[in-house]
Amino acid sequence: MHIEQNILDKVNEWLTPTFDNDTQDKIKVMMTSSPKDLEESFYKNLEFGTGGMRGIMGVGTNRINKYTLGKNTQGLSDYLKKSFPSENLKVVIAYDCRHNSDTLAKVVADVFSANGIKVFLFSEMRPTPELSFAVKHLNCHAGIVLTASHNPPEYNGYKVYWQDGGQLVPPQDGEIIQVIENLKYSEIKFESNEDLIEYIDADIDAAFVDSTVKNASFNTSAAARQNLKIAYTSLHGTSIKMVPKVLEAAGYTDINIVPEQAEPNGNFPTVISPNPEEPEALTMALALADKINADIVFGTDPDSDRLGVAVRDNNSKMILLNGNQTMAIMTHYLLEQWRKAGKLNGKQFIGSTIVSTPMMLELASAYNVECKVGLTGFKWIAKFIKDFPDLQFIGGGEESFGFMVGDAVRDKDAVGAILLMCEIAAQAKEKGGSVYQELQQMFVDFGFYKEHLISITKKGIEGANQIKQMMIDMREKPVSEINGQRVIMVEDYQNSTARNLLTNELETLSVPKSDVLIYYLEDGSKICARPSGTEPKIKFYFSVNVAIESMDEIPAAEKQLDIKIKNIISEMQLN
Repeated sequence: MHIEQNILDKVNEWLTPTFDNDTQDKIKVMMTSSPKDLEESFYKNLEFGTGGMRGIMGVGTNRINKYTLGKNTQGLSDYLKKSFPSENLKVVIAYDCRHNSDTLAKVVADVFSANGIKVFLFSEMRPTPELSFAVKHLNCHAGIVLTASHNPPEYNGYKVYWQDGGQLVPPQDGEIIQVIENLKYSEIKFESNEDLIEYIDADIDAAFVDSTVKNASFNTSAAARQNLKIAYTSLHGTSIKMVPKVLEAAGYTDINIVPEQAEPNGNFPTVISPNPEEPEALTMALALADKINADIVFGTDPDSDRLGVAVRDNNSKMILLNGNQTMAIMTHYLLEQWRKAGKLNGKQFIGSTIVSTPMMLELASAYNVECKVGLTGFKWIAKFIKDFPDLQFIGGGEESFGFMVGDAVRDKDAVGAILLMCEIAAQAKEKGGSVYQELQQMFVDFGFYKEHLISITKKGIEGANQIKQMMIDMREKPVSEINGQRVIMVEDYQNSTARNLLTNELETLSVPKSDVLIYYLEDGSKICARPSGTEPKIKFYFSVNVAIESMDEIPAAEKQLDIKIKNIISEMQLN
């Protein structure tokens, strides 16, 4: 096959003495036996997306390896020195259960220390939210976690956190990327200064547990906590290090762990995907729940920032909640607790994203707080906390099964969110109710909102081009009607415009540019299209709603909304 010259130039660079013999040997094998893999490995440089940098492990510029991560770390070291010229620099590094995460974390630590930067390195795998917490707790200038979240086993990744414990956001991200791009691989300092590397574990664990219990506990009685029966799975990931400790510290004693999934394992052998967004991932936890008659089920992704939740419905059957439902339940509970405590004075806010349920706006309005809505990715919610220091952050989430309670952690946090959901469930059970009934009452009070997500996978160079073309087509051939409803507003975040199709008025969007299109229909429906920033997918988000006056109307209303979503998908030819 023909390979472009620019790709061959990169390949030849990686065959120079800057790169170790093992790397060169692997490239030579690909050159003769698998030119397609060679092209995929070198056709571009790995990029920072919505969740940092993620990619398949292997040799090449488009792969996760010691050189691509070393270059990132060298660039970040140079940027830190420039940004804090008179300070003794400190960073903290964590990693998850994935293959090579521990060795790649040590490579990253070596490069930082070789640049004279003090490194705190977790001695074992830890949840991502604990890394975010540790950045502030240890007064570090930056933090790194080696994780690919819920991606398949062949992936790994590199997420960068700043002084506030939040992920990189503008302008730092662009500036750091520029420094990295201008570096040569030969400039990476790999020779570590072991005196600057300090291993951390128990002390930070204890501080993280204390902080989580303080932030996510709300006066639940000891009896109610002991009476809640919990089924939990870590899906072979890092949450096993912290979730049981936090729940026990808070007073929950009936914690039942799925034994087959408790052992950390980068192959994730018992699931198709270690993603709690996928119903299949919680199959074993649901089976355990039925066996022991548990009240609630939790499952977390490998780095413990996402959580899946299942609760019993009015017929005592376990049902999975989606990310929009869990974040609405938790946000509503937090707002009610703050109201009862007399802490709401108009200077508080909750956070959400442009692809998440509009019910968050209804909740904010009902409690007289602001709902700040940002782009997809929790880094934008963390940025709101930093940008608006005069406002108190109550909590917030996104549809992709992430939530954050307060601001001690500045990223989605399954550990704190699980404790919060236990508080909600324990208190509801003590009153003779359930989490499910709480959600049903919210549908009556704030509107019955139903969301649905379709993800279309398009892998490799060809797939990336197909996704790009799909977004181009939607922009060049805009629709004016969907499912018999007029499109009244189109928001194009790539162009930063919001066009009212009824008046033809054009407004400028204030959020940063992103490749996202959102259609608003006259019946209140919302449709969003965006390429994933972390996976080879294009995603379509649907939100529909209807007003109801009692819980009795829910079954009929749900059928109505299901049909509406099905019709929209059919008309858009996405099925």
